[in-house]
Order: sequence, then structure tokens, then C-alpha cells
Amino acid sequence: MAVINKSVIASVLMLIGSSVTAQTVNHISVRSTDNKTKISKHIYGHFAEHLGRCIYGGFYVGESNKKVPHVNGIRKDVVEALKKLKVPNLRWPGGCFADTYHWKDGIGPKADRPKMVNVWWSGVTEDNSFGTHDFLDMCELIGADPYLAGNVGSGTVAEFTDWVQYVSFDGSSPMSSLRAKNGREKPWNVKLWGVGNEAWGCGGNMVPEYYANIYRQYATFMKGSKDMFRIASGANGDDYHWTEVLMRDIPHSILDGVALHHYAVIDWSKKGPSVEFSEEIYFKSMKAALRMEELVSRHSTIMDKYDPQKKVALVVDEWGGWYDVEPGTNPGFLYQQNTMRDAMIAGLTLNIFNNHADRVRIANLAQTINVLQSVILTDEEKMLLTPTFHVMEMYNVHQDATLLPITITTNDYVFKEEKLPAVSISASVDAANLTHVTLVNIDPVKSQNISLAFFGSVYKTATGRILTSGALQDHNTFKDPEKIKPATFNKVTVKNGEVTLTVPPFSVISLELK
Repeated sequence: MAVINKSVIASVLMLIGSSVTAQTVNHISVRSTDNKTKISKHIYGHFAEHLGRCIYGGFYVGESNKKVPHVNGIRKDVVEALKKLKVPNLRWPGGCFADTYHWKDGIGPKADRPKMVNVWWSGVTEDNSFGTHDFLDMCELIGADPYLAGNVGSGTVAEFTDWVQYVSFDGSSPMSSLRAKNGREKPWNVKLWGVGNEAWGCGGNMVPEYYANIYRQYATFMKGSKDMFRIASGANGDDYHWTEVLMRDIPHSILDGVALHHYAVIDWSKKGPSVEFSEEIYFKSMKAALRMEELVSRHSTIMDKYDPQKKVALVVDEWGGWYDVEPGTNPGFLYQQNTMRDAMIAGLTLNIFNNHADRVRIANLAQTINVLQSVILTDEEKMLLTPTFHVMEMYNVHQDATLLPITITTNDYVFKEEKLPAVSISASVDAANLTHVTLVNIDPVKSQNISLAFFGSVYKTATGRILTSGALQDHNTFKDPEKIKPATFNKVTVKNGEVTLTVPPFSVISLELK
């Protein structure tokens, strides 16, 4: 396994000569006069499933815990970190877990709550000590909108609609009375609702025509807040027929969003290690991540046919890197480390979502803590922020900003006989009239010279931040939790309306222009 180290690369390139390092300039045009699309903050959502140590030991340590500072069992350090991230929405309780979860088991006195078996994730016993009140109160602490995934696979319409009333109805009813009995007088007014999860797989192994009818039934009886946002269980990757059927067969008056799931997986039978990976594996990961562009574009095209006014959102509510679990950990807990490779996946994926913000209006990284491409890892009282956390924090300047359309001519990242676009970019202007540009160079060896030409605006100054490290495999650990963190980037020039800079290998840069 060859570890890519920047210091070694730099020395070798100096010896070989400047001709090797010389790069054709990547030309990027930004149109600041054609800005009509808002980048919804909800593109920067997260996902919390009852899986491994995401909830228990991640978000929640229990009310009797004396080692970890908490508020009613919710970790204070996690809350503060996610507030810094400006998490707009949090999806819960699954995932596959959602379609076996019965919400009434998670309310009332904790000592009286029934236990269940988590059949999807290692068959561990779920004691339901973290339930609806815990989650919704936690969302209030974080400042995030709750996104509830309802049980369609093993539940009933009555169970689902009771949950809607329990959390959102402000009048007198059996469910609102039960909520008050359990300590919450006023409703949370939950807006975001998923009608099942992965109905094509763990949510019931349904065909799209059958699920479309099931969705119509459930959505008809969902009566909550006036601005309720109902999301259909959407396609797995490139199942374009699934999207076609849902857009064709479900009345758009009861359909607000159609989901899409895609993970940057190189091979589902052999996903590869999270840290000890070669450049070949890295290249395949980038190829899998960049496929999001094709998926979003093609699903959007189908949606455009039935919804040319783009009223129905494309909701990518599961995305991220997925590798083999860390050696010695429970295979069903999906615990993996988070390296600079994950920073690349996060940066280029968010750029894709931003650039398709006319249709992509909600997305959820999988998952928030200790599972898959996490932004936070915990070990009892210890907590660290991953490279993915830092990318999402650098990018949150785009939340609810206005998209600036771009045209890019980029160099290629070449590996053996294949090539990928080396540079990824998105840009926006916020309410304070500040322009932000986020750039990614996925090439692990070559820097990329960038020329930014803005049409409609002239800037005088530029400041920036960069996330990079010495090797692709670098990651933060509990012994060295700040090995990778953003640093000031000042190697950017503004002259005669043109912005120029050089992006080092496998780096993410965020610029602010005035």
C-alpha cells in the first residue's frame, strides 16, 4: 500500500524539474448577474439512525452519566459542535431502523418502555430510552429542524398519523393530551416527514407501483402543520424507473419531495479500508462520489418532465463514503475512520448539490456520529471533529445564499488509463452581498492553477481558508484530534477583476470576496 505524502512528492518534483509541475490553468467563469436560485440550507442536513454508537454513546449518554457533561442525557460537546456546523435538519430514527420502529414504545416513563431487537444492525437490544421527546428536544438545543422518517414497512396508517398529531397538533385531541401527560404542552410542529425508507429494500422490498399507492394512502391522512413537507421513499442510485413511477403516479398536491440514496462505494462486496488505502482505491472512491452528478442530473430530468416548475424537491437524504469497518469493531456498527479522502467526497458532493439547488433542496450526510462518514467521533468522554466536519463548516456560508452559475474548464486527474475532472467548484452570494467560492482539487499529486473571471461583479479583496494535510490517509485521532483542521489561506490574487490562486493536491478551499 502506497501512502501519498506531500512532502515526499514535493521533493521528487523539484528534482525532476519545473516542467512536470507546470499545469494548464483551470478557467472558471462565474455569472453574478444571473442569480435566481437559492441554495437551501437544508442541503446541509445530517442523519442520525439507531445504529451502532450513533445515538447511544454518540448523541445520548443517559441522564445518570457522571463522566460526560450533558443536558438530560444529550452530550453538551456534541450540541455545541453541531451548532457551529449550523445543522439545518436532522433525520431520525432511520434508515432501515425506521420501518421497524414503533414510536409509542419511546414515550412515557423510561423505566416502563418496552425493549426491542434491532434486527438490522447486529441484533442488539434497543431499550427505547432515547425516543421522540429526547430527539425533538435535542433538535431544539442544536437549532435543527427535525426530519422524522415514519414506519411504513411494518407500521400502519393509524400509527403514522397518530405520530403526526402527537408532535404537531396544537388543539385538543387524544394524542396532544398524551403528549402533555408526557411533559410537553406545546407541539414541536414537525414539518419534514419521510413516508417510509428504502421501500425498494429494507423498507418492504416493494415495487414502485405498489409503493406509490401506499404513499398516496399514507399522505392522504397526514394532517399536521400547514407547511408539512412530505417526502416519498425514492430511488436507489440509478433506478430511474422508480423516480418515473413516483412522479407519474403520485399527485403532486401530496408530494413535496422524492428521495435518492447514493454512497461512494467502490464495490459493495469489498468496500476497502477506511485508512490503509492505495491511490487506486482512492481514484475509484472519487469516481463513485462524482457519479452523484450523473444521478442528480438524470433523476432531475425525469422530474422535470412531470414537474417543469420544479415544485417537487429531489431529497438526497443518504450520501457519503462507505468502507469496511475498523478492525476489531462490530461489523454491524459501521464504525469507520475519516480521512482526507472523506474531505474530498464531502467537498465535491456539496458542490454538486449547490450547483443543482434548483432541484436538490434537502440532503443528509450519513451519518452524524460514529457511523459511516461521520462529522464527529466519540469515545466515552472524548470527542473529535473529522475532516468532513471541517468541510461542512467551511461550506455553511452557502446556506440560503443565492447560487452563482459557473462554467468551468478543468484539468484531469489521471490514473493509469482513466481520468476524472480534477477541480470542483460552487459559488454563491449571501444576504450581506458577500460572495463565497468553494473549490476542491481531488488530484493527489498535482496542484491546480485557478483563474476565476466574474461577470457582473468586480472584487477588490479575497480571503480564504484551506483544509489539507500531508497525506491522503491522514485523519484525526483522540490522541491527536487537531491534526487536520482549517487554516488561513492567503495565496490568492485579485487583479483587474480576475481572481487567481493555486489549489494544492487533495485540498479544499473556501474564499470570501469583497
